[in-house]
Amino acid sequence: MTVSDTSSLSHTRRAKASPLVMLSRYGTFAAFIALLIFNMMVTPHFLSWQTFNVNLTQVATIVIVATGMTLVISTGGIDLSVGSLMAISGALAPMIFMGDVFQIDNMALAVGLAFVIPVVVAALLGVFNGLLVTRFSIQPIVATLVLFIAGRGVAQVMTNGNLQVFKNPSFQFIAMGNLFGIPAQVVLMLVITALAYALIRYTIIGRQILAVGGNEKAARLTGIPVRRIKIVVYLISGALAGIAGLVVVARNSASDANLVGMGMELDAIAAVAVGGSLLTGGRANIIGTLMGALVIQLVRYTLLANGVPDAAALIVKAGLIVIAVFIQQRADRI
Repeated sequence: MTVSDTSSLSHTRRAKASPLVMLSRYGTFAAFIALLIFNMMVTPHFLSWQTFNVNLTQVATIVIVATGMTLVISTGGIDLSVGSLMAISGALAPMIFMGDVFQIDNMALAVGLAFVIPVVVAALLGVFNGLLVTRFSIQPIVATLVLFIAGRGVAQVMTNGNLQVFKNPSFQFIAMGNLFGIPAQVVLMLVITALAYALIRYTIIGRQILAVGGNEKAARLTGIPVRRIKIVVYLISGALAGIAGLVVVARNSASDANLVGMGMELDAIAAVAVGGSLLTGGRANIIGTLMGALVIQLVRYTLLANGVPDAAALIVKAGLIVIAVFIQQRADRI
């Protein structure tokens, strides 16, 4: 076979492969647009502000958690503890401003601490996950399974298994308030997404995160502090889970350690997978994760709005994950 024949064959293979690559890159966005068009034509009142607001507020916490999950997965890890960390954060915050932990006469200070302390605690628990992975060489799925199981138990012990009901407008602004006519939790979601995008695209640590996930041995040989990078991404994931926990309890005006964050780890992983990030590491598509979460939310809303049971939405979600992972794997081999 001549050089020209080899070149021609290679070009033919690339031409055949290009639709799959394009689908891997832009399939999520195309699905999002298709869902929008379908709902505009079929679903009643889809273009109303109420529908828009409901979908954005329901997807906000998923995107916040999935952003941290994207960073963890991009290093080749996984974080199953995010739902439990949400429960711990959501249980701790009302205890602070309601005076169950310590009495604070200044309500503004109490609310401020209710925002800060739970997130710090969740971040430290994320560091704990990172230490299990790096210092003790425990597989991420097993290391984070520790807090997945124990974390929710800790939240239940903290509250004695009781429902915490409260009404605190200052604290609840994070979920119920508006900034420039946009729900505060949506603004928070967009800010976190933008910061994560900038981290990955424009900073050295972002490039190091991708290098660790792409080839950990090579990254270590080039002098990248692999252990430190992994601890940092688990810290970020824990902190974002803590923030999401605050949003959920503020939105519900109640904290239930049994339910806050339940199943969130699966929703976050689904958003990452559908968004185009490789589950094996080495790629962090933050915008893709945002789009993936929106697609999953729109699929669920579309089915429910047209009379399809919620159980069917779970089946469709599972199918989306399988298809997304299949496309990623095939496109990555090209």
